[in-house]
Amino acid sequence: MEWIVPVRLKGPHATLVPLQRNHRDALVAAASDGALWRHWFTGVPEPDEMEAAIAERLALRDAGSMLPFTVVQSGSERIVGMTSFGHIDAVVKRVEIGWTWYAQGVQRTALNTDAKRLLLTHAFETLGCVAVELRTHVLNQPSRRAIERIGAKLDGVLRNHMIARNGTLRDTCVYSIIAGEWPAVKAHLEWLEKGQKIKP
Repeated sequence: MEWIVPVRLKGPHATLVPLQRNHRDALVAAASDGALWRHWFTGVPEPDEMEAAIAERLALRDAGSMLPFTVVQSGSERIVGMTSFGHIDAVVKRVEIGWTWYAQGVQRTALNTDAKRLLLTHAFETLGCVAVELRTHVLNQPSRRAIERIGAKLDGVLRNHMIARNGTLRDTCVYSIIAGEWPAVKAHLEWLEKGQKIKP
């Protein structure tokens, strides 16, 4: 039996549903809100790359190394982004939360906090993970602040870790939350969520 299987996770602000090919057009529209692919330090697919990006994530899902989600705004039921469990290690029981992007209109709202809470709750309370990683470009300051804000701790920086979409070498910040930290992180996320509002 597989350790991680597709699942639907629903919260008051975000609903995470298994990624499907027919989500393409809505995901293109979401990425176009802010032309997110223009941020050189991120990996948001351009409109003509979205179909291939979906196919790549689904192939990794079939290989057992990723569980990709489409992010839906609860209430409006509008597709607003993507996220995934990746680098799945079923032996040690570790996963990474990443490959995440959101339409500009829902960034810095309770939706992202809710999505992270849903993923972390599933990882620690259903899958029994011992640790969950989050990674980002060393120069992606908004992403680093968001990761630190939820309570993850910096494990270190992988120098010249990968090649960015513009051809430059990327230094990657590796953060994690371990199982013993989860109760406090969960309480913090719930507190943060109460103080945030979804933009109209």
